[in-house]
This record gives sequence, structure tokens and C-alpha cells, in this order.
Amino acid sequence: MDFYLLQVQDLNNAGNYLPIVIQLFFAVGLLSLMIFGSDLLGPKRKTSDKLLNFESGIEIKGNARQPIAIKYFLVAILFVLFDVEVIFFYPYAVNFRELGWPGFGAVVMFVAFFLAGFIYIFKKGAMTWEE
Repeated sequence: MDFYLLQVQDLNNAGNYLPIVIQLFFAVGLLSLMIFGSDLLGPKRKTSDKLLNFESGIEIKGNARQPIAIKYFLVAILFVLFDVEVIFFYPYAVNFRELGWPGFGAVVMFVAFFLAGFIYIFKKGAMTWEE
């Protein structure tokens, strides 16, 4: 029993995370060096043409602050919401044998909530287009 506890303590030692911390500092340092180095060493030519807004080669026409239908934003937010919810299926798919029937019940409950929200969105008319 003591041997097992000794092995667990060796596995959970804070020193095991030292390579990750070193790599994180190296990545942040390299990123900072590249960003600030390009700013210091790069050319600086501020002409009137460079200070103009660039719209993918198309000349600017009108005001960019035109009202857009809220449906576009609603569909985008709902897509992100349901897309992120689907990501939660991955841990279950990896460990479904170890989770057993209680895990299956939890996933069924998760899918039930998922479908209830989806049906609610359809009943509220969030996916119908008037235009």
C-alpha cells in the first residue's frame, strides 16, 4: 500500500510540469520577439495612400454602419452554441465503455436537453426568415 502511494506521489509531482512551463515561456518569448522585432526592424512609410481604409481592392461606397437583420447574428450564435455542445460528445465517445450505464444515462439526458433547446428555438421562430 505504501509503495502505491509513493508511486502516485511521484506521478503528481510539481516538477513534472517544469518542461511545460519552460515551453510556455519559450513560446511567449519567441512570439514577443517576432512581434516587437518586426515592428522595430520593419519599414515605416506612412503615406496618404497607406492610411486609407482598404476594402479588398473595392472602393468604399456608403456607410459601413448600415443596419443588418438580427437574424444573421442569431443564426451565427445558435450555430456556435450547438457546435460547442457537440464537442461534449467526444469525451463520452472515447470513454463510453468505462462510463457504463450511468454514463449512457448522462449522455441521454444531455441529448434530451440539447433537443429540448432545439425544439424551443424552432417554436420561437428563431430559424424562420421573413425576408
